[in-house]
Amino acid sequence: MTTGTGISRIALDPFVTDLDGESAALRAAGPLAAVELPGGVPVWAVTRHAEAKALLTDPRLVKDINVWGAWRRGEIPADWPLIGLANPGRSMLTVDGADHRRMRTLVAQALTPRRVELMRERIGKLTQDLLDALPADGGVVDLKAAFAYPLPMYVVAELMGIDEALLPRLKVLFEKFFSTQTPPAEVIATLTELAGMMAATVAAKRAEPGDDLTSALILASADGDHLTDEEIVATLQLMIAAGHETTISLIVNAVVNLSTHPDQRELVLSGQADWSAVVEETLRWSTPTSHVLIRFATEDVPVGEKVIPAGDALIVSYGALGRDEEAHGPSAGEFDITREIKNRHISFGHGPHVCPGAALSRLEAGVALPALYARFPHLDLAVPAAELHHKPVVTQNDLFELPVRLNG
Repeated sequence: MTTGTGISRIALDPFVTDLDGESAALRAAGPLAAVELPGGVPVWAVTRHAEAKALLTDPRLVKDINVWGAWRRGEIPADWPLIGLANPGRSMLTVDGADHRRMRTLVAQALTPRRVELMRERIGKLTQDLLDALPADGGVVDLKAAFAYPLPMYVVAELMGIDEALLPRLKVLFEKFFSTQTPPAEVIATLTELAGMMAATVAAKRAEPGDDLTSALILASADGDHLTDEEIVATLQLMIAAGHETTISLIVNAVVNLSTHPDQRELVLSGQADWSAVVEETLRWSTPTSHVLIRFATEDVPVGEKVIPAGDALIVSYGALGRDEEAHGPSAGEFDITREIKNRHISFGHGPHVCPGAALSRLEAGVALPALYARFPHLDLAVPAAELHHKPVVTQNDLFELPVRLNG
């Protein structure tokens, strides 16, 4: 479409009917593509690996929504379905510079590598419990609902000390949080309820701390500084949202990829390739996060032959740049777990705002996938891959369901 400014924009499909085709179109538009988010919101998208790495470390692009000209002019309504992603509250996701370093330091004190590694045994137990609950006759099951969804949610609840009784309601709220189809009347109510649930969790842990991440965030201190309750609430919401959605899609997409590439599946089942290679290639080739919102230009930022004007917004199109041939070679469009160059993808971000939960997501997938295939080595899709449909979520590579035949 062409806007009133004369710029031709690629409108991102709110129903995500052809994610691969859309990503290819974005790459074809060059390293910087003019796009329109659902709701008619114009932004720019970086679509190439090298340019994305440069922009993700460029101090001229910041997280402060008040830099966004369209926001200042009142052109972005408070009930825009994606407002929770563009303006999610004060956390390390939405600040830069010294403020970001301060929050990142305090969060790092709580989310330590040791705390993540201590979750390995528990993740293994949760995985086995979920596998035990699958149909004993090896029939058809929605693997997303029965396995890929509950595992990360149980993990994140246990890690953060959230009452498991809240999980069904959190599922409903986060589906509304991410969806492009949430009615405007429900957008603010959803955000308010989520914040209220997180605030109640923080209050409970202040009153009675436990061995969990929320308590650790409350107690974290650097030079006498602590996170405020507002910052902890926003951080919890951020980590729950990113922590479960990314891992769900990572597990689901890995199963789809192995089912549609039986030669690759045989390599890993026979021990000729590692499960870590499946995880990393899935992160690159069918990244769980399609687009990440949002950064704002404090001044004109040239990108190739184009410019992000001061006050405009930028998103990072990970679905497009994951198959960038300049970064991943002429076979970038192929799923290949024997790919020589490992971990070059930046699907968990790059620079100061790289995802702090990347290690946990890799750990969960690295435990869940081999356990799943050890139990059901002949697992296969119960429907053709073309019949798998994406949810109306432009930021996530997220399927409605994953019907599989457990006995192949």
